[in-house]
Amino acid sequence: MKGIPSEFNDLLADETKAFAILATIMEDGSPQITPVWFGTDDENFLVNTEKGRVKDKNMRARPRVALVIPDPHNPYRYLQVRGKVVEIEEKGAREHINTLSKIYLGKPFPLSPETIRVIFKIQPESVDVHT
Repeated sequence: MKGIPSEFNDLLADETKAFAILATIMEDGSPQITPVWFGTDDENFLVNTEKGRVKDKNMRARPRVALVIPDPHNPYRYLQVRGKVVEIEEKGAREHINTLSKIYLGKPFPLSPETIRVIFKIQPESVDVHT
C-alpha cells in the first residue's frame, strides 16, 4: 500500500490478524476510539461497522480519522495512519464483514437479517512507523 514502508506490510497481512485502533471525533470535538478489524485495497484501509453505531455517525459527520495498528507480538512496533473517509458503501458490506470474520475468527459473522453493515474507505494522508 502506498506510503506504508515494506517492512511493515506484515501488519496488513491477513495471517497477522492485527487489530486497528480507530480514532474518530465526537460532535463535541472529543476523541472516540474503538478497536476494529480492518482490510485494505491497493490504496485504502477498509473498516466495516453496523449502521448507526457511534463510529458510523462520527465518520459520516467528521471524516478525519486516525488508525494505530500495533504489532500483535510487539506493541511498541506499530503503524500510525492519519487520513480521511473517501467513500461510504453499504453494497457488499455484509460479505465484507464475513470475509473479515473468517480472517479474525475463522467463521462467518453472525448477522441478523435487519442489520445494515457499512464499509468506510479511509485514504491515508500521513503514515508514521515506530519500532
